[in-house]
Amino acid sequence: MKYRTKEWYELCQRTGLHFGMRVHRGTYELDEALFLRRYKRKEKEYVEFQREMYNTDPRFLLEQNGHVFVPAEKFFSGNEILEDDKRIYQMPAEEKERIEKIIADYDVRPPFDELSYKQEFKSNLEWDCKNQKERLPKEIYEKIADIRVFTLGYCTREVMLQLKKQSEENRREMERVSNEYREAILAQDISDEIHGRIQYHDCTVTELLTGNEVVIRFDTRGGFTNINKLTLVAPEIIKQDGGIVGSYWLYQELYRIDNGYELHVLFDGENMPELIVRCADILVEVE
Repeated sequence: MKYRTKEWYELCQRTGLHFGMRVHRGTYELDEALFLRRYKRKEKEYVEFQREMYNTDPRFLLEQNGHVFVPAEKFFSGNEILEDDKRIYQMPAEEKERIEKIIADYDVRPPFDELSYKQEFKSNLEWDCKNQKERLPKEIYEKIADIRVFTLGYCTREVMLQLKKQSEENRREMERVSNEYREAILAQDISDEIHGRIQYHDCTVTELLTGNEVVIRFDTRGGFTNINKLTLVAPEIIKQDGGIVGSYWLYQELYRIDNGYELHVLFDGENMPELIVRCADILVEVE
């Protein structure tokens, strides 16, 4: 990737460092009693949310059948969406069977296990506390008296101001790179129709085959397209990280080269794998 890199994506995640944070005067020093009070409050909120999710009847998933949607290439083109552009989603038989299995399991589910979710909350908090050191600038991290209380969403006024300032700096840098990317893409001699062939955001890669062609198959549930097969003709693989199968297609960049195209893809998976392929043509189909 030239612009939408892993580093750029991580920067995007740091444009709201202050989101969900509240100023609390007790956070200037280590206070175990404060931590325990806030922990119990947040734990209760987490358990109640999980209870609500646990008791959500999955029959609503069947309502997707017959839903009217607009293909991604039409939605992102910026052109007027016409009636002929709309599609009616016909749920595949295997998907309907999968949902019916979820419903059957829901109907015989055991009682809600509150204790297990309390343990899950504890484990999540421990992981988040460790992750804060990588997420936060050193000068902010060192001003936090209790990283546990901070991770629960409470900080001093001074830290809050620094979080907002850093978030704004990150946002400006993110937008600068985004603008450069848009200018670079507009400068390419590539039609909207070709760009529309590589719109797989949030689709899961189920298969990646390399050889005379590069073939990628997708589970499109959760994505914005029903096209589940992408073929890159006469490929030259420039970069192929491991862990692509099973990950989500996150962002792509497409460039014109003398004999075709150069496709860059960043995936949302372990270590955020990347794929770069030069090819003569890009073909798509629904299998």
